[in-house]
Amino acid sequence: MGAAYFYHLTQQPLEQTLPVLLGKARQAGWSVLVRGTDAARMNWLDERLWLGADDGFLPHGLAGGAHDKLQPILLGTGAGIGNDANCVMSIDGAEVESGEVNDLERVCILFDGNDPNAVQRARDQWKALTDAGCSAQYWSEESGRWEKKAEA
Repeated sequence: MGAAYFYHLTQQPLEQTLPVLLGKARQAGWSVLVRGTDAARMNWLDERLWLGADDGFLPHGLAGGAHDKLQPILLGTGAGIGNDANCVMSIDGAEVESGEVNDLERVCILFDGNDPNAVQRARDQWKALTDAGCSAQYWSEESGRWEKKAEA
């Protein structure tokens, strides 16, 4: 049984935080699905990941290719995509189901703390998942480093 980790981004933008989390997931031996809501945004994120530091290369691909199932990190939108992930990282308010939280090693929900709509969406997701009996943790970086602020 997995858990949902909520990451409240206030100091670092997504394009800096996500590669760190992806690296940690890969170190754990997990394959990852990064789920967004907009194909153009996923293309933008794909470009950012390719431009990362040489020593922190994160092998990945965009969903829709012939080798999706082989990708250690797959970027995509909507349901029905996948690479047999152990971990789903939801960005931009992408939907996460309680069954995924229970079936996977980890679900990470990253949200922009400077966007009131994103904060409200994360609150709604927290409530839905915890009401469904999922384990959840809330992490904040407002102090300049990541700290666990709540757990359910």
